[in-house]
Amino acid sequence: MSGGPISQDWEPVVIRKKAPNAAAKKDEKAVNAARRAGADIDTVKKYNAATNKAASSSTSLNTKRLDEDTENLAHDRVPTELKKAIMQARMDKKLTQSQLAQIINEKPQVIQEYESGKAIPNQQIIGKLERALGAKLRGKK
Repeated sequence: MSGGPISQDWEPVVIRKKAPNAAAKKDEKAVNAARRAGADIDTVKKYNAATNKAASSSTSLNTKRLDEDTENLAHDRVPTELKKAIMQARMDKKLTQSQLAQIINEKPQVIQEYESGKAIPNQQIIGKLERALGAKLRGKK
């Protein structure tokens, strides 16, 4: 080092907090500080703010539509011919409902529902029944 004066050749670094985001600008402290400073403050009323109109109005429309809807929706049930065919084929093979269920890997309740007509027809199960009983249960479709 030579005998000259020592000088810094870099710029000072200033570390600051980042500018306030939108949420921070809207909080009560910031608004009060702006009021005290005499700055202009904009207040905007949002559409449907602090009301629950959106939930109630759409519900009433849906309710009205449901009330006017007279379509009767129900699942298909096992036809009488199929019930009788399953029962007859099972009796011919001298099987109980639970034995038949075990053969086709289903619960006895499934066979019971098919024979009572409460089940919703499933082509896969009907196919298993046809193979196990050796009888054609489905008509020509």
